[in-house]
Amino acid sequence: MLSDSFPKVEFKKKVRVFNLSSGSDGNATYIETEHARILVDDGLSCTETVKRLNLIGVSGENIDAIILTHEHIDHMKGVDVFSKKFNTPIYAHNDVWKGVYPKLSKVAESNMRIFDGDFDIKDLIISPVEIPHDVKCFGFAIENGDSKVSLLTDLGHTTDKIFNSVKGSQLVYLEANHDINMLKNCEKYPLSLRMRIAGKNGHLSNDASAEFAEKLVESGTRQIVLSHLSRENNTPELAYTYISKKLADSGIIEGTHVKIDVALTVPVRIFRLK
Repeated sequence: MLSDSFPKVEFKKKVRVFNLSSGSDGNATYIETEHARILVDDGLSCTETVKRLNLIGVSGENIDAIILTHEHIDHMKGVDVFSKKFNTPIYAHNDVWKGVYPKLSKVAESNMRIFDGDFDIKDLIISPVEIPHDVKCFGFAIENGDSKVSLLTDLGHTTDKIFNSVKGSQLVYLEANHDINMLKNCEKYPLSLRMRIAGKNGHLSNDASAEFAEKLVESGTRQIVLSHLSRENNTPELAYTYISKKLADSGIIEGTHVKIDVALTVPVRIFRLK
């Protein structure tokens, strides 16, 4: 049963999360603990990634690793140059490496790391979960002590396995890619592309995101960041308003039971779990 007020959650160790960019123009999320500093994806140019990290006092040399979700360019554009410049290890599932390896000629062999199940980077425990997309793709639950943040973007539908992997996260970056009607009527996209996006291996709609967000809140999540919004078929205002209303229809009030933000193509907010 949900409480009537927004709860104060205490964490044993400080975790700082900063989304550098979200959407088709590039995706990158920075996560920091007392000892570890990582990026999940780097879909910006190396120059732009460094510039945005500098906004929070982090330099490229500080990054311990980049973890890749999948091979699409908006998630790995800057990886090759960044890894070469800063000697940064790159972690990806073996099936993801099959797609990204030809595109990462500048990454040293010694920096190519393969995960198959949970793995550690210093004081972070990273638990990958395969998610349904049109290429091999992974979401991540990332833990440090009692703090847990999860990232779920580029998925066409959710499953019990995905939910069980991320439930209990205090902070979740959750895809809310498109409004169903906007996508249906988008003349800029051919029918084949619209069908791919709306398919079971495409992207989550606002409706699907709201349905999953309800389950997350019931499992204890108190901060959701709507992510990977389509430039053509959604807007931050629409995603926030629509999903907040859907949750309210189920008795979950934004600002009382959960806080909802929207990740943009530019950095907006730092989340601190402490």
